[in-house]
Amino acid sequence: MQRITITLDDELMEDFGSFAESQGYANRSEAIRDLIRERLDTEQLTSNSNGECIASLTYVYNHHERELARRLTSSHHQHHDISVSTMHVHLDHDNCMETVILRGTVKRVQEFSNRVIAQPGVRHGNLHMLPVKTTEATHRHGDTAASKRHLHVKPFS
Repeated sequence: MQRITITLDDELMEDFGSFAESQGYANRSEAIRDLIRERLDTEQLTSNSNGECIASLTYVYNHHERELARRLTSSHHQHHDISVSTMHVHLDHDNCMETVILRGTVKRVQEFSNRVIAQPGVRHGNLHMLPVKTTEATHRHGDTAASKRHLHVKPFS
């Protein structure tokens, strides 16, 4: 780990100290590290649409909307290669919330998410993407005797 020194004007330092405290950081260094990671991740996502990412797409929809549930299910099946898991929650008699975990290229995840959020009857859609590095590995896990080939997904920053 390396130590750096930065100079900030008093007002900026006071604002940053208040921000770090309100977010629950034990120290300013960890808050600065998180801000740097966030900026690097954003840059990676915007500069490399063919880069890999993991994402969560959350949206609320009215399940009574004409054919909407069928259209959403169809869209998920058409993109089964990037859909890792879905959680479905009934909010009330009319509204449902779904959170979908996606893994794929930034471009494909963004396109799929845009199509889902744009469906009539879907509201409050939000996509959070995190750039990742994926590698294939072959080794044992736990008590299994045989090595198995599988994917390792590591955050970019």
